[in-house]
Amino acid sequence: MKVSNGINHLITTLRADQTTSGTWEYPFESSISTDTYMIILLRSLEIDDEEMIKQLVKRILSKQEENGAWKHYYDERGGSLSLTVEAYHALLYSGYIDKKDDRMKKAKRFILQQGGIEETHFLTKLILTITGQYEWPKFFPLPIELMLIQPIMPINFYSISVYGRANIVPIMIIAEKKFRFRTASSPDLSDLFTSREEANFSWSRSSEWRTIHKTIKSSIKKIIGLPQELHQLSMSRAKQYMMNHLEPDGTLFGYISSTFLMVFALLSLGHKKDDPLIENAVKGLYGFKTKVKGHTHIQFTNASVWNTSLLSYSLQKAGLTPNDPMIKKATNYLLSRQQYKFGDWIIHNPKTKPGAWGFSNINTFQPDTDDTSATLRAITNSAKIDDNIKEAWNLGVNWLVSMQNDDGGWPAFEKNTNNKLLALVPIQDSEFILTDPSSADLTGRAMEFLGNYTQMPHQHSHFDKSIEWLKTHQEKNGSWYGRWGICYIYGTWAALTGLSAIAYDNKSEMIKKATSWLRSIQNADGGYGESALSDKQKKYIPLGDSTLTHTAWAIDALISVSQKPDETIKRGIKYLLTSLDNDDWSEDYPAGQGLAGAIYFHYHSYRYIFPLLALSHYREKYGEE
Repeated sequence: MKVSNGINHLITTLRADQTTSGTWEYPFESSISTDTYMIILLRSLEIDDEEMIKQLVKRILSKQEENGAWKHYYDERGGSLSLTVEAYHALLYSGYIDKKDDRMKKAKRFILQQGGIEETHFLTKLILTITGQYEWPKFFPLPIELMLIQPIMPINFYSISVYGRANIVPIMIIAEKKFRFRTASSPDLSDLFTSREEANFSWSRSSEWRTIHKTIKSSIKKIIGLPQELHQLSMSRAKQYMMNHLEPDGTLFGYISSTFLMVFALLSLGHKKDDPLIENAVKGLYGFKTKVKGHTHIQFTNASVWNTSLLSYSLQKAGLTPNDPMIKKATNYLLSRQQYKFGDWIIHNPKTKPGAWGFSNINTFQPDTDDTSATLRAITNSAKIDDNIKEAWNLGVNWLVSMQNDDGGWPAFEKNTNNKLLALVPIQDSEFILTDPSSADLTGRAMEFLGNYTQMPHQHSHFDKSIEWLKTHQEKNGSWYGRWGICYIYGTWAALTGLSAIAYDNKSEMIKKATSWLRSIQNADGGYGESALSDKQKKYIPLGDSTLTHTAWAIDALISVSQKPDETIKRGIKYLLTSLDNDDWSEDYPAGQGLAGAIYFHYHSYRYIFPLLALSHYREKYGEE
């Protein structure tokens, strides 16, 4: 197949899949965790939507492994203890499966072999505690009084990233109340403990928490007021924070995790199950429903803006003009999702006007740098011929530039929220939950947009700082770690395309090391594949098979810094062209991550976006060859 034939094949598919509103609604698939959350929530609220629960049970059971476990990804060794406990809990709570079922016996055997409930992830333990399966510890590392500490203090509420605040606020309320909620149909999971002696959270045995706790407590003492008054004020502010961050669909920040937690926080504060706030939140979560291979799945959120911006941009790189009906519809949709509200980002970036974009169709006040740069790429050509679009484009560019961290890199949601003290908080994976540091993927993508699509001089100080950040954070083997994708191939792709966009010297040691590494990890079939194990182990782990997405990232990166197509690039292009319709397990493999070891995402749009981009860049630079 010729490169142009492959491009045309993808364009035809995308033209057929676009919705009338201009979006592409490909699923944003996670593991079965979100399905278990929905079952637990519906049963806890005694919402007897049996059809929904049956559908979710069916999907969960379809994902069980032969050894009784559930996995986040294909090559997860043995399975995930936490995911298996969540599945076991939800299936029992559904009422459609009991402990005598052979599938549940297998799951129980796996759970006990892995150390029991005691060894599950912090988030799993939290859900188990809220639903009455686990005991609350004596304290939670982040006290509710954190809400009152002024931003000038070393540790304060806004030093936590908004990605963390969305979930931490309802958790702090629930933890303060030591709230546990059971119903008549709540299952009994006591037989999943291996020992009741250490049934607690990690921080109960930790001494490191004292540094943070002491800092917070000393700050609280400086606030004038009686302890009880401070406590009541803290609870009031925490609740108000949630109420101020409800999206129009009733969800908290548009995520299932934070919305799930908010519902229980409201219950802990005395709200009834039929309170409009809770009913609207649940109704909003119904909007996350999608179909994956015939099964009902509850997404973490939807990916409407992300899918649409990346696909529109890729189609234009493939030769479509702004006047093509497909691009016009996508552009109109994207313009309708530009955010004009001030979100939490204003705390650390007070001199900038809103005008950026978020990830989902739900977002109205939480933009991020990656979606903003993606959308700006998609509307650039339209902005050149329409003054109104140019105005929207300018707002987005100004916001993106203003979000560069002081260290030279770019974060996801907020500027300069990488407080090193928060790494001491003894919450598992706190560096992922509580901070929003610069990352190679976000830095590279911001550089690529600003270098290729704006008139910012390549010698600008913004680029000087970002180059230094990339130099400092390059791995010894030449790769970069990508925070929001899997993982080193993703980060290296973003970094190289970013450096290329500002005409950085292709013969520099930094680029030579990166390209040498990419060439060294190519598979025998010409493709690339990286395991999600890389994410947790913080080193590159090959998948052992090739995926369209990883191959497209690697080849696109090499194209960006290569004047001629070498054998590595040609073999990669051949793999893409012969695999566009591949439908085996490798194309169900997650390419994105939300939380190392616990949350992974399979973007169903990626099999179209990135091969189309790589093929288009190849044709643009080298011709058909």
